[in-house]
Amino acid sequence: MNEGAAQLPLQVPPTLLGLVEALLFAAREPVPLKRLVEICEAGEEEVTAALRILREHLAEDRHGVELVEVAGGYRLFTKRRFAGFVETLLQPGRSQLSPAALETLAVIAYRQPITRLEVEVIRGVQCDHTLRTLLDRELIRVVGRKYGPGRPMLFGTTPAFLEHFGLRDLSELPPAPAFGAGGS
Repeated sequence: MNEGAAQLPLQVPPTLLGLVEALLFAAREPVPLKRLVEICEAGEEEVTAALRILREHLAEDRHGVELVEVAGGYRLFTKRRFAGFVETLLQPGRSQLSPAALETLAVIAYRQPITRLEVEVIRGVQCDHTLRTLLDRELIRVVGRKYGPGRPMLFGTTPAFLEHFGLRDLSELPPAPAFGAGGS
């Protein structure tokens, strides 16, 4: 093998680049690298190179979307400076999460798996309605049941939670805040 050839960047066929872009555009959730490799019928190295090229291309100011690695996969997102406009177009009546919902979601994110009662002890208020809202928005889910009287449900976050907050995984959460009464 020629010494110079090893230093050349991997050539990515334009059709592969277009296919990866089309798949990410059509996907409703982050697409794992392994799944892209399967669908594209290409090598992991080629698909990774295509993702890198696409990310660099979309990073230019003239584009309104960006390629983000989030929740165990890749997804196209609206650039932050255009997000408000797109939100207005798609969901003009959608309300943001309330402070109570954000607080409950934070408790669950940092303490998962956690029961409703444990959340209520930490927050100092009932949270049935707030939990229902977070379940309806698919930001949390029931991840099991706790052993003990009544076998209460245990709640945890979902991939939609990671996506909503732009996190690859839970290790990217900022340092845990000090929680109230039930906190340790």
